[in-house]
This record gives sequence, C-alpha cells and structure tokens, in this order.
Amino acid sequence: MADKGLQSERTRLAWVRTAALLAAGALGSAGVALRHEAPAWIVAPFALAALSGAVLLVRTGVRFRRVERAMREGHPLDVTADARLAWLGTLAVVAGALAVVIAAAA
Repeated sequence: MADKGLQSERTRLAWVRTAALLAAGALGSAGVALRHEAPAWIVAPFALAALSGAVLLVRTGVRFRRVERAMREGHPLDVTADARLAWLGTLAVVAGALAVVIAAAA
C-alpha cells in the first residue's frame, strides 16, 4: 500500500541535508587544511568524506524512487550501502579532525 503521508519525502530531505552537510563540511575543512599548508595525510580524510557526501547526494533520487516502489509493492528495502557510506564519510571527518589535532600538538 502506498504511503499517503510525507514520510518518504521527509526522509529524502534528511538524506539530502546529511549528504550536503557532509560534503560541504569536508570540503571546507580540506580547504582550511590546504590554506595552512597541511600535509596530504591530513587533507586525505576530508577529501574522502567530501566524496562520500557527494555520492550520497547523487544517490538520493535513486533511493527515493526505490523507497516509493518498495512501499507500493509492500516489500522491505535494504539501505545498508547508503548507511555504510554515510558512516564512512563521518568516520573520515573524525579521522581528519584527529589528524589536525595530532599535527597541531607536534
């Protein structure tokens, strides 16, 4: 049975916000690191996080159509790949922040 509410639209917007924040935050952090002439090992995790956010943002439309189809057909939807990609991006930001702290302490 199709969903008559806006739950799938709100979920889509939440994924868009998550992906955009991940990509923009990582790009901003990488930009700051590059302006301060940080070594590549500090910039690399931020670049990975930005890539993760960009891929999540591109996949948002595909995921939305899958959710709608799964709800109409009444079968479960597996979103583990997207969740893992979001976690990868988040962990990359944490690794980049840790690298900045280590480099600043040295």
